[in-house]
Amino acid sequence: MAKASARHLLVADEATCNELKTRIADGEDFATLAKEHSSCPSGKNGGDLGEFGPGQMVPEFDKVVFSAPVNEVQGPVKTQFGYHLLEVTARQD
Repeated sequence: MAKASARHLLVADEATCNELKTRIADGEDFATLAKEHSSCPSGKNGGDLGEFGPGQMVPEFDKVVFSAPVNEVQGPVKTQFGYHLLEVTARQD
């Protein structure tokens, strides 16, 4: 069964999400920005979501987490919670 580990950062609007993605691309640390800006409780842990399988997260997450390249920031990904930046940190297919 497929499993993945990922981290994410959740914000309320797409503009903020895009700004944070640019800052990460420019060399700022994902975990530090998650701690400072993410509205998800996982932000305290640098956005770490741990390991999970298909169907354990919202469909928009699954689509990205189980198809995107590992260690590459994806997003903005819109869900009912807001706008996410996602990074798959490990995956077993």
